Amino acid sequence: MRTLDIGLAAHLAQSETTLCHCWKLTRGDGVVLGFTDHDRVLSFDGTAYTPANGLDGSEVPARLGAQVQTSEVLGMLSAEAISEDDILLGRYDGAEVQTWRVNWSDVSQRLLLRRDSIGEIVREDGVFRAELRSAQQGLNATHGRIYQSLCDARVGDARCGVTLATPSLQGFATVTALDDPYRAVVTGLEGFAEGWFSFGTVLWSDGKRDGLSDAVVSHARLGSADVLGFSTRIGDWVAVGDTLSVTAGCDRRFATCQAKFDNAVNFRGFPHIPGSDYVLRHPRNGDALDGRAVVP
Repeated sequence: MRTLDIGLAAHLAQSETTLCHCWKLTRGDGVVLGFTDHDRVLSFDGTAYTPANGLDGSEVPARLGAQVQTSEVLGMLSAEAISEDDILLGRYDGAEVQTWRVNWSDVSQRLLLRRDSIGEIVREDGVFRAELRSAQQGLNATHGRIYQSLCDARVGDARCGVTLATPSLQGFATVTALDDPYRAVVTGLEGFAEGWFSFGTVLWSDGKRDGLSDAVVSHARLGSADVLGFSTRIGDWVAVGDTLSVTAGCDRRFATCQAKFDNAVNFRGFPHIPGSDYVLRHPRNGDALDGRAVVP
């Protein structure tokens, strides 16, 4: 049960109220935006909530149990607040949205109604619709570990322990051409072997994708040029001359962890676990069925 501020409770008990909604949006990169359905700017807790290019919220159905509650906000696209480019670039994916009920005549009287994350965003005719998902959305995420031969750590994270910011594992490059929307031709990686950055990560340092990172799925060499293939479409947002840093990738196999990173001691998979093909196959003459490791 929510406990109302004494002043807000007294205001709600009146026959006439001066209430509005405020939305505080916090992106993953730390950018904070404030919006309100009131007709003037409101400020509290260091955030200004502006009615210009603001949002209009839908009704929120209340549900029992652990199912995800969803609502929707609608607003006009504006380069000064929420631009279409930023939405397409994914800068608002997973952003946190706080929904407040505020007495606009005294903003100290307010109540936090919801704390959601942005799900699907639809753009049409200069308007965006953002789906808000409640905290129960976190229950849909996979937790725990799965017994498998591949490593379940991400290269460079705390569980992996590899330091990627070393000259042998990190390169700096400049885009010289775009083969297609998913592949960029770069220069500056000549000192690395072909395929070294496959399954790695690119961090863009300028251009429209400045500050964003993208997963690399392939690293090929054609003559003296290196071609990086990406899992997402980058061609509309990358231009010749854009610079980037790229870190070495890992295919999560034990042999790669040992040979490429010398990090077998921190391997977070189970390389000796038998696969389904091994478990289901019939014994044959010459098979070593003496309990030794499946993978040497």
